[in-house]
Amino acid sequence: MQSWIALSEIIRNLGLALAAFGGVYLAWRKLIPELRLAGTAAVKTELDRRGHVYELFNRAVGQLSDERLEVRLGAIYVLRELGRDFPDLANPVFELLGTHLRERARDYGENEPPIDVQEIAATLRMRIAKDADPK
Repeated sequence: MQSWIALSEIIRNLGLALAAFGGVYLAWRKLIPELRLAGTAAVKTELDRRGHVYELFNRAVGQLSDERLEVRLGAIYVLRELGRDFPDLANPVFELLGTHLRERARDYGENEPPIDVQEIAATLRMRIAKDADPK
């Protein structure tokens, strides 16, 4: 009798283990597509975000030559923040600002340069100071 009880417990434990492994397998089968979907959504979100950043960059570049001072200043501030927040865009942003500054270079004599030129120079000085900082 004892052997039948021991055998029935072994069979019961094997059945429970098999059911547990079956449950893990079914959960895994359900989870894998959801993980892929989540990964795809994350990639799409990042691509959308990068698209928005490039749109901001292009719009700001176009606004650098606007006649209105406030539009040019806004473009400079947007480019400064893009260069600060996105390290892969930092070099193009600061090269663009430097080129824009060189293209607008003229002798102001005793007068101060316009505010937008001063802001570009300040932005480039901040970049130079950041690059010189050994942190």
